[in-house]
Parts: sequence; C-alpha cells; structure tokens
Amino acid sequence: MSLKAYQTTQRTVEDPRDTEYRLFGQVTRALIEAKEKELSGVELLKALDWNRSLWRTLASDCSSDGNGLPDSLRAQIVSLSIFVSRHSSVVMRKQASIDALIDINRAIMQGLATKANQEE
Repeated sequence: MSLKAYQTTQRTVEDPRDTEYRLFGQVTRALIEAKEKELSGVELLKALDWNRSLWRTLASDCSSDGNGLPDSLRAQIVSLSIFVSRHSSVVMRKQASIDALIDINRAIMQGLATKANQEE
C-alpha cells in the first residue's frame, strides 16, 4: 500500500477527536522546535502562522450554526483563538515568550485525550 493510500485510509477511519489531537501535536511540536532552536524571522513566523491558522479554523467552526458543542465551550474556544492571534503578534515582536501558546495547545491536547479515554 502506498503512503498516500495509507494516509487517505487513516483520515477516513480516524475519529475527529483523534485527528484534532494529532494536528495539535504537530503544531505544538513546531512551536516547541521554534523555541528550542530560538528561531526567528520567517522560520518563527511559519510555526506561529500554522498555530494561528489552526485556531482560526476552530473559531470559525465554533461560530457556525451546525456546531454541536455547548455555547459556553464554543465561546471559550473563540476567546482562546483571539488570544492566540494577539499573543502570536507579540511573540513575533520578541516582546513575549512562545510558552503561553505551547501551554494552551498542551492543555487542549490533554482535554482531547481525557475526553477520548472517557468515551471508551
């Protein structure tokens, strides 16, 4: 089986929560790498933009009428998305650490993992 076929199959059978967890893991890993390697400029911007994009997508989904999450959780996700966007700009200007973004993503990942374990 080719790699592309495997990836397509994985996406087809993977639980949405697992997909979200995996994506958060990839993005968070990029942020951690940016911190550890003390990246700046375009390299740092790529990691920050990927994280912003993830959070923008989540906020957009939470803003849609078809979203099944409770209103309070949807509002919290949108609020976090706004914080992530603003804090990313501050990090880019070297006026803050990237740690808060990493911590937020890790907390979300922990919540996704906990919820998945409760459903089993």
